Amino acid sequence: MQKITIFLIVLATIGGGVGYWNYQRNTYSKDVLKLEILGPSEVTLGENFKYTVKYKNNGNFRLDNPELIFDPPPHSLFNGSILATQILGRDKLGDAIYPGEEKVFTFSMQLLGKEGEIRTAKATMSYQPKDLKARYESSTTFTTGVKSVPLTLEFDLPTKIESGQDFTFRINYFSNIGSLLTDLRVQLDYPSDFEFLESTPKSLDKTEWDIPVLNKSQGGRIEVSGKVSGPVGSAKIFKATLGIWKNGEFVSLKESEGGTEITKASIFLRQEVNGNPKYVAPPGDWLHYEIFFKNIGDDALTNLFIINKLNGDAFDFNTIKSDSGIFKSGDSSIVFDWKRVQELQYLAPTQEGKVEFWIKVKDDLGNVKNPSLSNKVFASQVEEEFITKIGSKIEAVQKGYYQDEVFGNSGPIPPRAGEVTTYTIFWQAKNYYSNIRDVKIKATLPSGVELTGKIFPEEEAQKFTFDSESREIVWSLGDLDRGRGVLNAPPNLSFQVAFTPTESQRGQTPNIIGKSQISGEDTWTESTLEATAPAINTTMPDDKTITPAFGVVQ
Repeated sequence: MQKITIFLIVLATIGGGVGYWNYQRNTYSKDVLKLEILGPSEVTLGENFKYTVKYKNNGNFRLDNPELIFDPPPHSLFNGSILATQILGRDKLGDAIYPGEEKVFTFSMQLLGKEGEIRTAKATMSYQPKDLKARYESSTTFTTGVKSVPLTLEFDLPTKIESGQDFTFRINYFSNIGSLLTDLRVQLDYPSDFEFLESTPKSLDKTEWDIPVLNKSQGGRIEVSGKVSGPVGSAKIFKATLGIWKNGEFVSLKESEGGTEITKASIFLRQEVNGNPKYVAPPGDWLHYEIFFKNIGDDALTNLFIINKLNGDAFDFNTIKSDSGIFKSGDSSIVFDWKRVQELQYLAPTQEGKVEFWIKVKDDLGNVKNPSLSNKVFASQVEEEFITKIGSKIEAVQKGYYQDEVFGNSGPIPPRAGEVTTYTIFWQAKNYYSNIRDVKIKATLPSGVELTGKIFPEEEAQKFTFDSESREIVWSLGDLDRGRGVLNAPPNLSFQVAFTPTESQRGQTPNIIGKSQISGEDTWTESTLEATAPAINTTMPDDKTITPAFGVVQ
């Protein structure tokens, strides 16, 4: 019995040792899987870069059923869309990671964020060591900072404003990012006592503006008009944020602040152009500027200066004229001083004075969108900016032909009394600088001229009407974008008329269509624009095959 007991003790000891050895052998440490992320520590907004995720099995065990999850930093973009979590399974990793095996995967993206913000990427790998049911997980992270944001966002804000008085400020933005940005917004935070009046372009809700696309080296401007109240000497702070909407979340990219001080007014300024404070100038127009200034303070003002700083590509600065202003040919500033203007030498309380000058708008404004003219007026500590909008220019083209390739006309040339001759009337519309809505071209058919019903293009027939009583033809074009007919093909309409001269018209060259008139509403100036084209008679001045003699009724 003693020998049996000793044997059992020895056997148990050996079994325990073998079991402990097997336990030690099957104990797995997740440290044998090396997982790391490699990438740049800093990037520029809009820069394309890559994260490299690398793993290696440094152990002696096979790792089954691997899965790799890569979580990109928040607000990462790929091809313009938010980059979602990337999950790599057996199709990419295989069924197992063998001892010594290593693989590398790359993920391309761009980062969104403000300068100095930190973004973190995370990689997580799960697996089952061979012969173990437990699933292990390893993870690692990598941080990247937004080094710079090549966006400009700046306030153009008066340093001093009067409490309760209307004023205008601007937010200028510009992109020097290598790729285009979409879905941008500018958001404004106002002082609590600011009253919004209007803006250009129009806002979404008085505090937010949409920028659909912003290319490299492209910028824009938001102009806001309003008024703010407060005690003299108080500071008013405005804050602007340029950001981007992605997946319903607004991501801030650039912020800017501007401040102004409430000051006591001493001079009230107002401007009239050609006798109108809201004058809309056509291209080529002469502008008569009158600047009225009034002492609204309690004390007399002496030895004053008034400076007019003109800004606008549409000004012809070589045409400036003024009897009392000081300027140089081609300069953009006109100065009036107390030595030349009596009211500037001494201006009593409630007294008003006036200075004036003339300048011409260029005939051709080039490829300008929504053109305007600015006059910044400085008097004492008061600064006012007055904007004069320039209306677009529209044209109607009206031509007549006997020989044409549209309908093929017939009848005697020269026309003969009592016989029918057909002609083709050709219309075009041109729009230059601003979008125009509800555009129409109208003309009247004289007695003896009738429509044949032939219209080209045929789809324009539904926009073509004729009133048999007034004998007025109307072509309703709808809306015309800026540059239509000038920068690209104009809208065209051709229609055929039939003319039957009377005996009383022998020896004459009667009109076959009266003058045409084009009209529409300028969306920039909210004014009605009109232009005319001359009437056409039987001499057909645009048809080179018709001589003046061929237009005389026989």
